[in-house]
Amino acid sequence: MVEKRLKKSNQLTHQCVTKDSVRRPWVNALPLLLGVVAFFIVIGPRALNPQNIAWLGSGDPATHYLGWVFFRQSPWSWPLGLNPSYGLELSSAIIFSDSNPLLALIFKPFAAWLPEPFQYLGIWLLLCFVLQGWFAWKLMGLVTTNIALRLLGAALFLFNPALISRMGEHLSLAGHFLILAALYLALRPHTERRRLAWGMLLAVAALIHAYLLAMVGLIWLVDLLARSSKRQLQLKNAFFELFSFLLLTGLCCWQAGYFTVEGDGLASFGFGLFRANALTFFDPAGWSYILGDIPGVPGDSAGMAFPGLGVLFLLVCALWCMYSGDSHVMEGMRKCWLLLLALLGLMLFAFSNRVGVGPFEFVYWLPDSVISMAGIFRASGRMIWPVMYAAIFAVVCLIVRNTAPRTALVLLAIALLVQITDTRAGWEHIRHQLMVTPATTWNTRMVDPFWQNAATHYQKVRYVVPQNLTTHWMTLSDYAGRNHLATDAVYLGRVSAQAQENLQLAATRAIDSGKFAYDTLYVLEQRSALQATVSINHDSDVLAKVDGFYVLAPGWKQCSGCPPITDESRTLIPSFGAGEKLQFTEGSPGAQALAKGWWFAEAWGTGSVGTDAEIILRPKTGLSVLTLETNAFLAEKHPRQAVDISINNVPVLSTSLTSATANTIQISLPAQVQALVAQQGVLRIQLHFPLAISPQKLGWGEDTRKLAIGLLALTFH
Repeated sequence: MVEKRLKKSNQLTHQCVTKDSVRRPWVNALPLLLGVVAFFIVIGPRALNPQNIAWLGSGDPATHYLGWVFFRQSPWSWPLGLNPSYGLELSSAIIFSDSNPLLALIFKPFAAWLPEPFQYLGIWLLLCFVLQGWFAWKLMGLVTTNIALRLLGAALFLFNPALISRMGEHLSLAGHFLILAALYLALRPHTERRRLAWGMLLAVAALIHAYLLAMVGLIWLVDLLARSSKRQLQLKNAFFELFSFLLLTGLCCWQAGYFTVEGDGLASFGFGLFRANALTFFDPAGWSYILGDIPGVPGDSAGMAFPGLGVLFLLVCALWCMYSGDSHVMEGMRKCWLLLLALLGLMLFAFSNRVGVGPFEFVYWLPDSVISMAGIFRASGRMIWPVMYAAIFAVVCLIVRNTAPRTALVLLAIALLVQITDTRAGWEHIRHQLMVTPATTWNTRMVDPFWQNAATHYQKVRYVVPQNLTTHWMTLSDYAGRNHLATDAVYLGRVSAQAQENLQLAATRAIDSGKFAYDTLYVLEQRSALQATVSINHDSDVLAKVDGFYVLAPGWKQCSGCPPITDESRTLIPSFGAGEKLQFTEGSPGAQALAKGWWFAEAWGTGSVGTDAEIILRPKTGLSVLTLETNAFLAEKHPRQAVDISINNVPVLSTSLTSATANTIQISLPAQVQALVAQQGVLRIQLHFPLAISPQKLGWGEDTRKLAIGLLALTFH
């Protein structure tokens, strides 16, 4: 039989709170009003305007908004969270743009009646404040029935740096109320409607953010185990709850689109970097006028858990209470030891295996398989948040239970005043960011009439070379979204590594073959545009530079309704004369001649990446000899690099490099090759590196790029 006896003190507290709420229902409106007031103090009213997107025009908030823009335009799919227009083959889903699938699914049925633009993210931030206040109020109700004490305690949870800092960056992660709700359910003594509450909480967390789901899910598992061990729940009922809730959570994750990224796409680099510093609870990190920041190491900001100066003031008072009297701390810890164990586990995971203590770092070994799996939650520092909130609750609880009500009121009031005033050092700039002049559009470089004409002719916008978080992703996504086009120029939290590789291979094949999809507008990076100059169909396609973008418009010349635009494909190729020497350093003219297969130009020159590379130039006069000056990527166990060279697809030389520096490769052009270059009007130097090797394979680190040569200069004779 399930044991229904609860501690008498807990019973009385619950009964008093319930009776008070029934007798004075207005009391329950107080924490909600408190949340609204905190919202207007910290955030301000402008974010609530659903047509104001000015405050969303950078970084993560931009992809949160843009994910919704494409989702509202897409037809319904199964799973419901698929968002293929925002990412195309990158396996896009609404969850991976962090666009808050819960609200996206709520608003999508009304998309046809909603204005354009329309954003719900300001409403979400208001909800976060209101629900944070509500569940903090519920937590405080576990320790006191005094309305003033409950409100003051709840307010400390509202003006929390870790919460507010998310509101200027990762908006879905501002849902800290889910953590407070989970802690409340785990700590409350009564069990009625507990299963329903946990089910709803897990489903909502799954539809908001994976990190919040992980935190809530762990606390639920601990609560399930605790109720089973205390015989409050029969074993068969515990198993039923376990499997039914796992099924419910899996269903919500499936519908939100979690499983659209396959293979190693869910795991990502960053575990051990985006962690919490061991001193995070005492490091204001810019959130205090009074306390100075503690020096840290890169990545610590992901695990910021400074509770605020007001809470630290209460901590000192609580420690005095513990020292001067019987605070029953050990008794409380014994009652919830399983929860404390889970919080300890979260804290260790937040610290990662690269433990930062101020500016110092201590590393302990973990198997590669464990680190790879932990990469699913690469920003492990966020897992410190439940620990922080549990600590805040414990501190307030010690004050309330170990001082007279009047004393507790004074201490909490002082703490709240200090908290609001001092944390303004951090939230003032967030308020400034969210209170910018309202606007319904973002500033854009795409002002030429060509773009509007192209939007009526094409259905997709692709960026070449495609990858997640390209340089111009926001500008191109905004253009595509406003014109109801699909695009792969996106910023997603996770992408399928295999899908991205396949997409890049398809783009490479299109550039090499000159065969482009006629329903797609291509925006190319400079090197891809250079390659396209020698492969496009000049009778039908246009390669031009518009507003600073290299644009390839397939079929534009054969489109009767498309206004003419100057084809600049010939002028994109750098020209040279006999006797000239091109350097390949950063910013040099030679760097403009590098096509595929090269890394970024640097101060010394440019390194090759992969097994094939190409240089494309336009000769002003005839030439017979080329001289390449190179370095070579060599090692003791890899003493040679082979180089096969072709000119305009005709093999002319094979050689080997055995010196790491000062290599000179002289290339003599046969008469038929000289004639071919003169006929085509372009010089294509194609290099193949059959022995290219990665530093990782040599045991020199994690760099997987295949390296062969470093290109220094090219001289024409």
